[in-house]
Amino acid sequence: MSNLHTPIQAPTSYKKKFAMIGPGFVAAATGVGTGDLVAALVAGAGFGLVFVWAIILGSIFKYFLNEGVGRLHLATGKTIIEGWQQMGKWATGYFGVYSVIWGFVYGAAATSACAMAMTAMFPVLPFWAWAVIHAIVGFLLIWSGRYLLFEKVMMLLIGLMFVTVIGSAVLFLPAIGDLLKGFVPTIPQGSFMLALGLIGGVGGTITMASYGYWLKEKGWKGKDWIPMMRLDSKAAYFMTALFTLSLLIVGSQFLYGSGIEIQGEQGLYQLSEMIGNRFGSVFTWLFLIGFWSAAFSSLLGVWNGVPYLFADFIRLMKKEHHRSVTEKDPAYRAFLAWLTFPPMLLLFFGKPVELIILYGALGALFMPFLSISLLWLLNSKRIGKEYSNRLLSNIVLSACLVLFVILAVQQLVGLF
Repeated sequence: MSNLHTPIQAPTSYKKKFAMIGPGFVAAATGVGTGDLVAALVAGAGFGLVFVWAIILGSIFKYFLNEGVGRLHLATGKTIIEGWQQMGKWATGYFGVYSVIWGFVYGAAATSACAMAMTAMFPVLPFWAWAVIHAIVGFLLIWSGRYLLFEKVMMLLIGLMFVTVIGSAVLFLPAIGDLLKGFVPTIPQGSFMLALGLIGGVGGTITMASYGYWLKEKGWKGKDWIPMMRLDSKAAYFMTALFTLSLLIVGSQFLYGSGIEIQGEQGLYQLSEMIGNRFGSVFTWLFLIGFWSAAFSSLLGVWNGVPYLFADFIRLMKKEHHRSVTEKDPAYRAFLAWLTFPPMLLLFFGKPVELIILYGALGALFMPFLSISLLWLLNSKRIGKEYSNRLLSNIVLSACLVLFVILAVQQLVGLF
C-alpha cells in the first residue's frame, strides 16, 4: 500500500535520517542509464583520468536540480506540474507534447538496453523477446501500485550496480596521484563538448521532475522534511558520482592508449568480453549484471515516475484541483501502458526517422526547461522567503541553464 495518506514525523537524528534514505536513490538510479556508463568509458578511454572533475561537477549540478524539485514540493505542497501551470500554458503544453513522444521512443530504447545485457548472459531467447519480457515485468510491478515494493526492487538493483560496477573499478585502481590530478579542471584539445556532455549527462533525465511524487509516496510532507530531503539527495548523487567515476577508471586504466573504441550500448558488451578474457568469465558476468542493473533500474524508474507527471498534467487539464494523483489513477495507468505496449512496434519495424528527430529535439530542450522552471518558481513570491533560492542555488541553477542550452544547441544542430 502507498504511504500517500499517512504523513509521518520527520526524523531529527542522522541515524534515523540515513535509515529513511530512498527517493533520491530512485531518482539518481533512474538517471544513471547505460548512456552515462558509455560516456564515462569513452572519456576514460580517450583521455584517461582528466575528467574526474567533470563527473563530480555534474553530480553537484544534478543535486541542486533534484533538491530544487524536492524543496518546491515540500515548501509549497505543490507539484512541479502545478508550478509549470503557474508559468503559463506554454510550459504545460510543452510537457504534454514532450511526454507523449518521449514515452513512445524511450519505451523501445529502455527495453532494448535491458535485452542487450540479458541476451549476452542468456542467449536462449531472441533479442525482441527479452525486450518484451522486461517491458511486461516492469508494467506488472508498477501496475500493482505498491511504491514501497518498487523502492525495494530499485535498492536491490542499486546494490547490484554497487557490487559489480564499483567492483570492476577495484580491478583497475589507479595511482592516487593520477586520480588527484583529475580533480583539477582541464579540457584537452578537442574535448570541450565531451566535458560538457559528462557534466550535463550524469544522472539527469525527465524523471528528476518526478522526485516530488516519490517524496509524497514515502509520506514526506511539509517543510520539516526539507533537511531529510537534502540528505537523501546528497547521498544519492554522491553514489551517482561514485558509479560514473568507476566507469571512468575502468576506461582509463583498461582502454586508455589501446586504440580500442567503445561506442553505444554494444560497446559495454564488448568491454565485458575483454575484461573476461583478461580476468576470467566471472568478471564478464559481474560486468554484464552491472550493465543490466543500470538498464533495468532506469526502465523501472521511468515506468513509475513519468506516469505521475502525465496523470498530474491530465488532472490539471480537467481542473480537478481538489485531488492528488496516485499509482492507481486511470491516467497514470494509461501512460504506463503507453510506455509499455506501443513501443514494442519499434522493436520490430525500426524507429521512424521523423519521430526520432522530434524526440531528440524535445529531449534536448527538457533540462534547460527544468533549470528555467526552478529559477522562476523558487525565486517567486509564492514560496516562503526562507525556502526561496539562496545566492549559491541561483548561481548553480544559472550555470545549469547555460550548460544545458549549449548542449541543446549542439544536439539540435546534430539532428538537423
